Amino acid sequence: MWSVVGQNRAVSILKQSLERQALAHAYLFVGPPHVGKMTLALNLAQALNCGAATPPCGECSSCQRIAAAKHADVQIIGLTTSDPAEARSRAEISIDQVRQMQHSASLPPFEGRCKVFIIDGAEQMSTEAANCLLKTLEEPLGRIVFILLAASDHLLPATVVSRCQRLELSPPPISEVEAALTNRWGIAPEKARLLSRLSHGRLGWALSAAQDDSWLQQHTERRQRLLDINMADYEECFTYAAELAAQFSQKREAVLEILGLWTDWWRDLLLVKVGASEAITNVDLEDRLTDEARGYKLAQIKTFIGCLQAAGEQLRQNANPQLVLEVLMLSLPGRKESFSVNYG
Repeated sequence: MWSVVGQNRAVSILKQSLERQALAHAYLFVGPPHVGKMTLALNLAQALNCGAATPPCGECSSCQRIAAAKHADVQIIGLTTSDPAEARSRAEISIDQVRQMQHSASLPPFEGRCKVFIIDGAEQMSTEAANCLLKTLEEPLGRIVFILLAASDHLLPATVVSRCQRLELSPPPISEVEAALTNRWGIAPEKARLLSRLSHGRLGWALSAAQDDSWLQQHTERRQRLLDINMADYEECFTYAAELAAQFSQKREAVLEILGLWTDWWRDLLLVKVGASEAITNVDLEDRLTDEARGYKLAQIKTFIGCLQAAGEQLRQNANPQLVLEVLMLSLPGRKESFSVNYG
């Protein structure tokens, strides 16, 4: 059973390839974080090693061991590590990790029919690691499949991308995620509605938030800080810009995610302003959105949404983060001066 939700096209392509015994030796699954890339990769690994008539069955020993990350022939390579000190020092997937993977790939399968190597966050490979992997992709070996997972393939060398079969995974409709949360995982309808919207259809995020309250708590704290900034003076705005800029060098994606939360809020203000409240993301704060929308003109909201989008794009292109964020703060509508100028 393919357990990934909302990725029917990708599943259909993989199933047809399995039936025709025409699988590629390397795949590249591209999509936003928590959209189901890892789930699909594990499903494919199960299908390649499952003994059932219609793989993956999800019930045999092989399928269960893969799901539990205990199968000797299915390995995940990435930045995640159980050692906190190593996690802090590791900023990219190293050439040593790729070489270890290559050594393992040179050995025959130990307990299954096929070896599967999943590279999680493939765009985080160092240049040396990517070039090293390229040599393996250029000379595929039998009974081995490589699966690269990436949020964006633009950060991968074109030579690596060209040697993989690319499958793009997009977030499914929010209604589909909401239904899955309620029907498959038994989450209360009201909470499922909130999580499906906050996740923008990324089921992995919604499930993590449902199972671990700290996810939703962190989201709420970040959002509240942004709402405070909406009404803050220049001094507080610039202080926050400096905090985000300092954070950007170490936690690039976290800062981009914060800008995404801010964009969600201003998009919701826009929707409320034009009478489309049924489509808002922050359904738990609908009353506040209605009140706050009254204080802005439609043009102000649209302009600042454009500023947020431009800032995110500039940060992705490695512009100076402090400058980008300070300009963004200056673009906030309705700023209040925190100081006066004395010309003596």
